[in-house]
Amino acid sequence: MNTEFLQKIALSVANEQSIGTLLQRIATGLADSSNTVLARVWLKRPGDICDDCYLRAECPDHRQCLHLVASDGTPINSATPRPMRLDGKYRRFPIGVRKVGKIGASGEGVLLTDVDQSPSWLKDPDWARLEAVKSFAGQPLLFRGELFGVLAIFSRKYLQQADFDILHAFADNAAAAYANARTFEENRRLRNKLELENEYLRREVSITHGSNEIIGESPLIEKMLEQIDLVAQSDTTVLILGESGTGKELVAREIHSRSARKEMPMVRVNCAAIPKELFESEFFGHLRGAFTGAVKDRLGRFQLADKGTLFLDEIGEVPLELQVKLLRVLQEGEFEPIGDDKSYTTDVRIIAATNRNLEKAIQEGTFREDLFYRLSVFPINVPPLRERGEDIVLLASHFLKLLTAKLGIPVPMLKEKHVRSLKSYNWPGNVRELENTVERALILSRHSSLSFANLFSAEDQHQQASPETTSPQNVFTFAEMKERERENILAALKLCSWKIRGTDGAASLLGVKPTTLSSRIKALKIIRAENDH
Repeated sequence: MNTEFLQKIALSVANEQSIGTLLQRIATGLADSSNTVLARVWLKRPGDICDDCYLRAECPDHRQCLHLVASDGTPINSATPRPMRLDGKYRRFPIGVRKVGKIGASGEGVLLTDVDQSPSWLKDPDWARLEAVKSFAGQPLLFRGELFGVLAIFSRKYLQQADFDILHAFADNAAAAYANARTFEENRRLRNKLELENEYLRREVSITHGSNEIIGESPLIEKMLEQIDLVAQSDTTVLILGESGTGKELVAREIHSRSARKEMPMVRVNCAAIPKELFESEFFGHLRGAFTGAVKDRLGRFQLADKGTLFLDEIGEVPLELQVKLLRVLQEGEFEPIGDDKSYTTDVRIIAATNRNLEKAIQEGTFREDLFYRLSVFPINVPPLRERGEDIVLLASHFLKLLTAKLGIPVPMLKEKHVRSLKSYNWPGNVRELENTVERALILSRHSSLSFANLFSAEDQHQQASPETTSPQNVFTFAEMKERERENILAALKLCSWKIRGTDGAASLLGVKPTTLSSRIKALKIIRAENDH
């Protein structure tokens, strides 16, 4: 074996930063010699295809084996394709089994100089005769006491001890280059993760309203807070159940902020907003070129949330075919990015949330029962706003303070008529609808007194006035009704820049004739202020 030839290969890969490129260039470099029938590299990795492995019966331990990661050679027949495939019978070798496996177990090289004379140890002697194989040499990939894998060649010449020693030196250089590339890729992964974390945190800050506490004094809220206290300090998986708009994400954030992981990020995934074909990439990431449009490596949310909390919002929207992979990472903490044959581990605390009936989804065949039981170790129910009426005023006051600060206006006082109006409504959209209603009321009353009148749809107003929901506290005096009408007409006029007639006029907006509106304006003594011109 020519020392100069191997030195040339070693120098060409010394600074290679991509592991895949490095290993393939080593195999191809060795295969460029006409004497090299086959050059291969295996790396130690966790067992992954045990059920289908050709050598399963000989494997003493399925936890780890040697994975074929690079292959090349020079066939005698030039029409025969070069042996670069990685999916053949020997794509995995059990540690300690056969020559390659023994090198991976002992860290000591193996030299066979007379394969053509004693081919009994070969499982494919016909192939060896066809390619005129005479020798086999395998060396461990060792660097600073760590055994990464095995480098092996089948040669058409009788290899001598000197050749074996040269290959040993080359394998040491290859191992050092691999260690360097691995360090570079790890640094790049960490840098990429940091960039994604910063981007994620900036995005989170930009969409946060500042209402970062659970508001309420009702018995249902007190009970929920007790449950949060019970589960926060553990790593138990939590399933938050509740209608849309009840504040499930706020509960998740409260659990995270009280946990031992509070200094690490809580990463949120809105499962309802991810296109079906992008779920796997969103969860587990992908390598550049793994599919059309994958122009760069991408970290998945499980990597981004490592050592922190992963909040899977709307978990019921995860496609059935991905639920198996999700269950695996929840149980074993392992996953593979798309396009990567390497398994990664992650340490995350899972909090999931849904407004769907998952037990019904199980019966319908759209949600896996085993995944449901894995997620619902500790369920927490978030009560709807209609069941915690005593909290409505607290929440409305809270939103008034937040929103007036954002709008730059004074905080108006909540009067008894406001309280009656807010409490008379059923709030199908829950806390989110209440916040939006308060904001809408503030905008409509910037130049007049605060009113929540006419902020609900006709159907909602009918619901408010229905016999089932009407009570003495919901009845308004004529003076209050007149004031409501005045405030509503004034709001419509301001929205239409005081234009009464036409499709963009206040009469059209209110659904009355222009003459009727003019009469009501006069009767209610509504006068346009100077600052409304």
